[in-house]
Parts: sequence; C-alpha cells; structure tokens
Amino acid sequence: METTRSRPEQSIRDIQHFGEEGGVVPVIDVAATSTFLDPADMERTFQGEMQGCYLYSRHSNPTVNFFGKKLAAMEGATAALGVASGMAAITCTIDQIFRSNGKVGGHLVSSNTVYGGTYALFKNILPTRGIAVDFVEATDLAAVEKAFRPETRVLYVETLSNPLLSAVDLRALSALCRKRKILLVVDNTFAPLIVRPLELGADVVVHSCTKFISGASDLIAGAIAGSEEFIASLIDVNHGSVMLNGPVMDPRVAHELYLRMDHLPIRMQAHARMADFLARRMAEMKLPVIYPGLESHRQHKLLKGTANPEYGFGGILTLDCGTSERARDLATKLQDDKFGLYAVSLGFSRTLMSCSAKSTSSEIPEDEQKAIGLSPGLLRFSIGYIGDAETMWNRFLKCWKAVSA
Repeated sequence: METTRSRPEQSIRDIQHFGEEGGVVPVIDVAATSTFLDPADMERTFQGEMQGCYLYSRHSNPTVNFFGKKLAAMEGATAALGVASGMAAITCTIDQIFRSNGKVGGHLVSSNTVYGGTYALFKNILPTRGIAVDFVEATDLAAVEKAFRPETRVLYVETLSNPLLSAVDLRALSALCRKRKILLVVDNTFAPLIVRPLELGADVVVHSCTKFISGASDLIAGAIAGSEEFIASLIDVNHGSVMLNGPVMDPRVAHELYLRMDHLPIRMQAHARMADFLARRMAEMKLPVIYPGLESHRQHKLLKGTANPEYGFGGILTLDCGTSERARDLATKLQDDKFGLYAVSLGFSRTLMSCSAKSTSSEIPEDEQKAIGLSPGLLRFSIGYIGDAETMWNRFLKCWKAVSA
C-alpha cells in the first residue's frame, strides 16, 4: 500500500473510494495481505503508530471496510465492523469490553428474553471466564437497577426480544447505565432501520446480518457498530478481540451485503406491511397473536415513540398455539399449503416458522421459559413479503381452522 508520506500529492484516482476505474460499487478485494513500499511503515502499523493502512485481512480489508461504513451510516454510528456471524459480533463485543480495563472478571446484566445462543453464551461460557451474569426483566427498570453491582460492566438487551417481541425503553436504560458508567449493548437484529439504538443512548449495537440485512438466507455474517475508538480496539494487533480471535468477515460476503443494504429499506417496509396485515386479521379473530404494531402490545406506545414510522413495526409475529404438538401441526399444514417454510432464522423473502421453545430458545431451561412467559406452543413467524396478502391470509385461515377442528 502506498502511504501519504511516500505519495504526498494525491490525484482523484488516489482517493476514489469506488471501483478501480471509478465504478459505482466497490471492487471485491480478496487479497489476504497487502504490500508496503517502505518496510518502516509496516513496522509502524504493527505498533499502532500508523492508522489507515491495510496490513492483513484479519486486521482490515477494503471491501469489509466499505460495508462497515454503510452499516455505520444506517445505525448513526461513527464506525462499524463486519464479522463472521451474529454470535461473533456478540462474543467479541463482550470480550473486548471486559478485557479493556486489564482486569479479570466482572459482572454482566442481561435481559431474560434473549436469543437462545446468547443465553447459552452468557449462562455457560462467560462464568468460566470469571464474568458473573444475572438475567432480569429488562422492561422493569427497578429490577434492572437492582441487579447492578459495583463491578457491572455491561447491560445487554435486544431492541425487540427473541421470541417474545417485548420492547425495552432504551432511553431510560441508557440513563441508568450512564449514572454507573455501565455500557449498554443492544442487539438490533430484529429492528434494522426501525430503531437506531445509538441515538437513544446505547453504546454498542450488534447485528446478525444473516437475517434481514442479508435477506436471502444464503450467508452467515454479523456486524458491530459504535464509536471509532471501540471499533478500532477490536482490530488492535495486540489486544483486539476480532483481530486475535479471528472471526473476520469474508470480503465476498461483505460485497454481497454492501449491495443488498441498498434495498434493505424496501424489504423492511414490505415485511412490515405483510406482518401487520396478518397480525391484525389474527387479532380480529381473537387469536393469541403478539405483534409490536398492534395497539394491544404491551410496549406499543413506547415503540411507536422511538421507532421510525416509515418502516413499521417489523416482520416478526408470534402465535401461541397452546401446545408444541398443536404448533407443529399448524406449521406442517401451513408448509404443505405454501404459506411458509418450517425453518429457523428470519428475514427471508418467504415466511419462516419455528417453535421457539424447542428450537432457537431451547438452550433456556423449561422452568426459565415458563418464568419469562415462553409457551411451549409459541410459533414464531418471520413474515415474508412474497405473495398476495389476501391469499396468504386465506391459506393461514384454512390451516388454523383445520387445527382447531
């Protein structure tokens, strides 16, 4: 890489951010390592004395950086970094925060309704690293504050919880955290574009880009957004959790995501329109549906006051079928009738269905599932946007009546 020191006079070609010959999108730079004209520059880069140089793709990559800039803009962050998966984003963020003060251990407070993989990480892995974890009802501000200790470093929540779709008051939680110098980390996977947690006081935002940001269920990726200082710390050659643990984003994946983010707003609007339509039809029939866009949702007013109205209330809804057997029966019939597919994950163009208690929340013990209100018959729907809304409703209604009979 040529540095500004070796080439002080730059032309437009030197600073052009898009393709090699001025293309409208970045090229895919798959190089694993980068050249230095001056060996001293490489040494300074390793020592952290020189910034902005490409050294090795585990440290930074041009294509991954372009994706990071676009995601940072979406979240209103000063910087962002693509990583290999959503769990890599969570793991590296937590690891970096707890190692940043040079001390071993600490304490983390987490919402008690989080993705099952997150729960397992916090419950089973963090304690082995000397980090104590308490799970609390994050919509209860008094309970959250009571759970804080002098050694608490992080409060972790989801914008819309998986799978119960509860919405937290990020402004109020941020105020609690700032009083005690605790960092607020928010998983915004369910609500890209709908909510911008950093503007509401969050310190770090993580995403599973596998979901809505990808939109095609064909790749695994994650992202971390926050301050320039924090993102830089993640790739520090001596102390960076992403740099040293190695869960980097492949440049080919970064390029795909960079392109797909341009139509993410259109997709999010389409998901929300279909989800809102189906949820309201279910509510009219007095079915036990949970959807943040319904006035009956416990935090509907809260979310309405913080969400971007242009993008609705998301593409996820749940329906309590009472028992896991009935949920599976309904899902089978819906799949056979081309309403959706029985599969985990979310954000796909077609509807995906899963019984959360037995799949993406199965890491949470049954007694804790009961305590947080997770019914064994809860069927989670990631509503797609393919198909006519009335047709999809008629297919659902036909299958529901068959199960009910």
